[in-house]
Amino acid sequence: MVAGATGLVGRAVLAALLADRRYGAVHALGRKVPPGTHPKLQWHQIDFNHLTSLPAADDVYIALGTTIKVAGSQQAFRAVDFDAVLAVAKAARASGGKRLGVVSAMGANPRSGIFYNRVKGEMEDAVAALGYTSVVLARPSFLLGDRESLGQPGRAGEGWALTLTRLLRPVLPANYRAIEAAQVAKALIHAVQYATPGTTALLSGDMQS
Repeated sequence: MVAGATGLVGRAVLAALLADRRYGAVHALGRKVPPGTHPKLQWHQIDFNHLTSLPAADDVYIALGTTIKVAGSQQAFRAVDFDAVLAVAKAARASGGKRLGVVSAMGANPRSGIFYNRVKGEMEDAVAALGYTSVVLARPSFLLGDRESLGQPGRAGEGWALTLTRLLRPVLPANYRAIEAAQVAKALIHAVQYATPGTTALLSGDMQS
């Protein structure tokens, strides 16, 4: 199951799952059903604010997220990055989900003085307590990808970050390098499939190796 399959990382997760022979069916959740079909794919148009039940799935991937700028307020941001993520994780667990992979962010910390990082950290703690056999929390650095094709606004400094990363790559710590969304998706899927029981934090540098 994939929630957020039309976003930057979620799109890459969905494509990788559909190509993976280990998965016989893939359920994608979203507010809108985009065009396109695949023999293994089943789209489910849902309201994240009023989730009741979800189809059964062994592995659950959640790539829901926004920014405060796009959301318009801290409250609206939290409604997506905390409330919606937790709602999907809860409903999927109730439907039999065993392994959970969630796209979080570098710096996630429930005690952070930075609102964005604090919400991400609170979300991590909340989903880790739901009873999944294993939980993988991907914490990417600055995400790179084709936002324009998704109808998303470009993020300030993205071109600068890419250029700087290339120039400073030999000396820049791996966890602080910009990372492609496809790399995050690939690493998250692999980590979920081979996860040991408990909660694992997948740092940005780990996803680039």
